[in-house]
Amino acid sequence: MQRILLFVLLALPLAAAWKPLFNGRDLSGWKMTGPGKFEVENGMLKTVGGMGLLYNEAGPIGDGRIRVVFKTSADRDNSGVVIRMPDPPTDPWYGVHNGYEVQIDGAGDDWHSTGAIYSISKVLKRAQKPTGEWNTLEIEQSGPRTRVFLNGQLVNDYREGQAVPERKQWFEPVRGPRPNRGYVGLQNHDSRSAVYFREISVKLK
Repeated sequence: MQRILLFVLLALPLAAAWKPLFNGRDLSGWKMTGPGKFEVENGMLKTVGGMGLLYNEAGPIGDGRIRVVFKTSADRDNSGVVIRMPDPPTDPWYGVHNGYEVQIDGAGDDWHSTGAIYSISKVLKRAQKPTGEWNTLEIEQSGPRTRVFLNGQLVNDYREGQAVPERKQWFEPVRGPRPNRGYVGLQNHDSRSAVYFREISVKLK
């Protein structure tokens, strides 16, 4: 019986493991575009300066999950996780207009608060913890579907092609389809915001 059980266990596929994209020491594997920057401080990434986009150079990510652990230092701190970028970004706005920005902003409205797909898909609920506390943001990519979980709660469920609001401002994302696979990045929004990231990991299917 024990041999049969062992055989069954060995035959089962191994569960995918989380792979860290940030090593906690430096920006190895990452590249910055734009005037802003990210600094490594006590094992964390910190947003510094003006608008910028830090992206992971490993290549496009498809079906799976992206996990980001972050905290803010003020109520209106602004940042975001950019997904589904078809190519490496050449300017800080590339991700907004060619990928999707999963917003980090505790003070934004439902279309621009933490967990929203910026200006495209509003949050289902608010689940960000108070300033200074760590939040776990998980983004699930499954073909054309994107689901966002914040601190274990589903806060967004978007499927490519569903109705979206009309674009009204130049800084709002250009409407249109995004690829099922794409580069991942972190947005540095402005010089007043200081957002900290202690983990950026992926688990692919």
